[in-house]
Amino acid sequence: MASDISLSSATRSNLLSLQRTTDLIGRTQERLSTGKKVNSAVDDALSFFTSRNLNDRASDLSSIKSGIEEGIQVLTTTTDALTNVEDVLKQMKAIASSAKSTAATDTSTRQKLFSQFNELRSQVDHLVNDASYNGINLIKGDSETAVTPDTLTVKFSEQNDAEPKRQLVIKGESSDASSLNVQSAAYGAGTGWGVTDATHAKVIDSSIAEIDSALTTVRSTAQTFGTNASMLQIRADFTANLVNTLETGAANLVNADLNEESANMLSLQTRQSLGSIALSIAQQSEQSILRLF
Repeated sequence: MASDISLSSATRSNLLSLQRTTDLIGRTQERLSTGKKVNSAVDDALSFFTSRNLNDRASDLSSIKSGIEEGIQVLTTTTDALTNVEDVLKQMKAIASSAKSTAATDTSTRQKLFSQFNELRSQVDHLVNDASYNGINLIKGDSETAVTPDTLTVKFSEQNDAEPKRQLVIKGESSDASSLNVQSAAYGAGTGWGVTDATHAKVIDSSIAEIDSALTTVRSTAQTFGTNASMLQIRADFTANLVNTLETGAANLVNADLNEESANMLSLQTRQSLGSIALSIAQQSEQSILRLF
């Protein structure tokens, strides 16, 4: 049987030191290549799982933030549409005022203004119908068919519940011409805008009153949606900052200091070189004993 090779104490000590240095170099190389000082639960279970939990929550909140930003876009689309509806209503009022100031017998001018008035009224409905973002329309409704506007629900928390503090529910508001109670102008022989006496002014005053009421409603609705949009923007900013805080905290637990690791690598490489020299000297000492025989 072959006998075990016996190493001197100095040689064995130097070998163990070199092995430890090699292991440390391997660990440092991994940290430099991955940028992390904790790459698995084996390295540091507490830091590893805490960091993962923080990153998981940051990921969930990033999805929540995307939902909030989508909600802001819905409200922005809605308020833009309402602003344009308001502009159209103002034009309708100007046309009605012009028609009111015409001579009682000037039916030809009023007939042209009547056509413009009703065309603008149809544009109100077109604007409302087009005020959709990602399939959500908060101002499209139809009182005749009992169709109601959509409802926007925006979550603020990753918790799966419907507590009011964790979400915002924004109900739509019908803003088409019929819902705003802006009626089509009537024109006929001796009726509506076509009357040939001074009563035409009273008829048109009715249209102007409807428009004034509609303008008040549209402005109030736009203000409500605008306030909600501002609140959602605050939540979006808060969520973005929270995600950044969570990701920074997770990174601090596992990320390596590359400057420190680079310095460690240089130190370990120097130690490895010195260890190899020490091992060589120990072996030379053993060889010198052989020369005595």
